[in-house]
Amino acid sequence: MAEKEKETGTKTYKFKAEIKQLLDILARSLYTNREVFVRELVSNAADALDKARFESIRGIEMHQPDLSFEIKIDLDKDKKTFTISDTGIGMTKDELIANIGTIAHSGSAEFLKQVAENEQAGPTLIGQFGVGFYSVFMVADNVEITTRSYLKDAEAWQWTSDGTGSYKIEPIEVAARGTKIVVHLREDATEFAEKYRIETVIKKYSNFVPFPIKLGGEQINKISAIWREPKTSVKDEQYKEFYKFFATTSEEPLTWLHFSADAPIQLNSLLFVPKVNYEILGYSPKEHGVNLFVKRVLIQTDNKDLMPQYLRFMKGVVDTEDLPLNISRETLQENTTVVKIRNLLVKRILSHLADLAKDELDKYKEFWTQFGRSLKEGYMDYANREKIAELFRFNSSIHPNSEDLCSLDDYISRMKEGQKEIYYISGASRESIERDPHIEIFKQKGVELLYLYDPIDEFVFSGLFGFKEKNFVSADQADLKALQEIKSSEAVEEKNQAKQEIQKKEKRELEKLCTRIKNILGDQVEEVRLSERLTDSPAVLVTKEGGMSAQMQKIMQVMNKDADVPKKVMEINGSNDLILNMLSMFKNDPKDPYLSKAAEQLFYSTQLQDGFVLDPHKMVSGMQTLLLDATGWYIKDKNLAATKSDD
Repeated sequence: MAEKEKETGTKTYKFKAEIKQLLDILARSLYTNREVFVRELVSNAADALDKARFESIRGIEMHQPDLSFEIKIDLDKDKKTFTISDTGIGMTKDELIANIGTIAHSGSAEFLKQVAENEQAGPTLIGQFGVGFYSVFMVADNVEITTRSYLKDAEAWQWTSDGTGSYKIEPIEVAARGTKIVVHLREDATEFAEKYRIETVIKKYSNFVPFPIKLGGEQINKISAIWREPKTSVKDEQYKEFYKFFATTSEEPLTWLHFSADAPIQLNSLLFVPKVNYEILGYSPKEHGVNLFVKRVLIQTDNKDLMPQYLRFMKGVVDTEDLPLNISRETLQENTTVVKIRNLLVKRILSHLADLAKDELDKYKEFWTQFGRSLKEGYMDYANREKIAELFRFNSSIHPNSEDLCSLDDYISRMKEGQKEIYYISGASRESIERDPHIEIFKQKGVELLYLYDPIDEFVFSGLFGFKEKNFVSADQADLKALQEIKSSEAVEEKNQAKQEIQKKEKRELEKLCTRIKNILGDQVEEVRLSERLTDSPAVLVTKEGGMSAQMQKIMQVMNKDADVPKKVMEINGSNDLILNMLSMFKNDPKDPYLSKAAEQLFYSTQLQDGFVLDPHKMVSGMQTLLLDATGWYIKDKNLAATKSDD
């Protein structure tokens, strides 16, 4: 309510009970981020200037039309004041009461309700309930607002309050258009009368406000918001310099994308891909690197809601018109507009990377080397998994070295006639993979294998299942019948025919040897059988149909050390010399002790090759026994005297 004091027109307005309670909370606040009041006042000034500029463009007759659009901040350490003024649209008396006097309208009741539950959270809710201006009372003993509307015949008014029980409004003689706010600082807030402190806050939150911000006569915000400008008007050098400023680095970005959108949301965005992934170097930066702006004013750094985790390497700016200027962190997480922004950003980034992969191969290879591992985490993004998979790159058996890469589309274009699956093999390096017995049949048939060196690749291929109607199949789980149907070269076919003749001739005896080896190994193996996949190696362990690949089993074993190592099937190569020697021993004496030792060592060697040795002591002991037997036979055969110690 208002009561008349003097004939001068001064009126005192008493705050309602809940407003008084609200201001009391703010005045008592020990909010660690009190600097936010500077952001709020600068944002309000920028809004006022935007509106004045709009009215000017419309051709409305304005008071002082030649005034420059700018924001001024003056500090007085002796008087302990912070003063901000603008040449914006200003306010009439009614607007002053509506915009400043009522505070948050009906929202103040909800604000107080939430603060009652957690008073410490009060200041963090300021923006959410539209009481941003009143953040000034976290640092102020008293506030004076002087304002004059842009309307030609308007009067000037002054609003004053100490943030307790009431505020005053009175007419004054002021010629300048716009608004000036004088903040009389509390004793514990005199830091905000220091130039360096205010300069730091402005550069943090308001550096890209589209109007000059002058602190003590010096313009502070000298970096333009180039993301709001048309792409055609921005030069590459400007993008590079902006990135260096934004990312506080001397490095240039690898690539960038700059775009605007009007639907489904209105935004401007400038995003960069760095040259170096510091995660590879052992650093794990917490910041996602994407800053959210509303109308050029920083709302939030390190925004985790705008970018999925697999694109965490992106850095840059997203500026939207479709969020309230004072939206809080808590509200951001639940805002549907944020979800729309995220979906649009992901779509544009994936499209940009696809263009990079198509048009700039060397640059994309550089990107993949640095950030490919992060991007692979996107296999769980169901809505975009096909586009993400198109960006994947892998080394392949057709490449001469481990540095070359190909896409899944490249692989499909080279598939053999009748081949329906994308085959892969995992390992620590190209050298170890090429010694893996599981790939022998692929070499024989000339079937390409993707070589996977990163442990995450197993999860990626398991999670994707396939690509463009082609299933992913690990080499140790391949359908041998399907592989056998793929025709090899004539020379290979002739060699295979000779080996098959050996196996065919001895098949029955070899099958008996399989049974004998199974009896020797017992429960250590699921089965022992003749192999159709081996061409050179004597034996290999394979997973039963429907089980995990060998590499996935190793990963799971590392992750869960108590996990049981699954029993596997042991396959032996009936044309291999070692197996044929064991067959001769078996024919001579199926229960020959040396055959048992040989079978056990053969099993241990395949276990070692497969990555699992459950009992290394037993393996080493058996190997030493074999060496002792072999050297003993050598000495006996050569009629040599064994050397003994003279203990």
